Amino acid sequence: MTAYPPEDPNRPPIYQPPAGSVPPGSRPLSTEPSPRSFIATWMFAWLLGFFGVDRFYLGKIGTGIVKLLTIGGFGIWWLIDLILTLAGVQRDKEGRLLPDYEQHKMIAWIITASIFALSLITSAISNAFAGMWGGAGPMMPWWDWQDWQDWQND
Repeated sequence: MTAYPPEDPNRPPIYQPPAGSVPPGSRPLSTEPSPRSFIATWMFAWLLGFFGVDRFYLGKIGTGIVKLLTIGGFGIWWLIDLILTLAGVQRDKEGRLLPDYEQHKMIAWIITASIFALSLITSAISNAFAGMWGGAGPMMPWWDWQDWQDWQND
């Protein structure tokens, strides 16, 4: 049986780099595990990621400084690094994956999702009460309504 579409005999051969070669300017990805911990990286990315602490911990000093100066890339870089860490693709400076990801990924995802959901719920509740508070008058009969209005306008 012939392959479809048939090969063009006039087409030049496709370049295949030699096995084990690395493009210029890059390092080969190491297969040995990193001495860095997934839990520490995840906690740094979650709690101190705005200051680039997760990048400093992984040995990425240059991007850590940039992340520090931009306050976590104005929050976008913080979120991207958190997602990269939770997805298990965050690497240290030598290109090594974090070794204990498989062991701790489920609890990290559950805690992160729970905190995120809790923050959304508390934000929605506080916004709902903030809207209701403006129309509420004094609850104690000895308060003067005019004093309440003056206090609200200050």
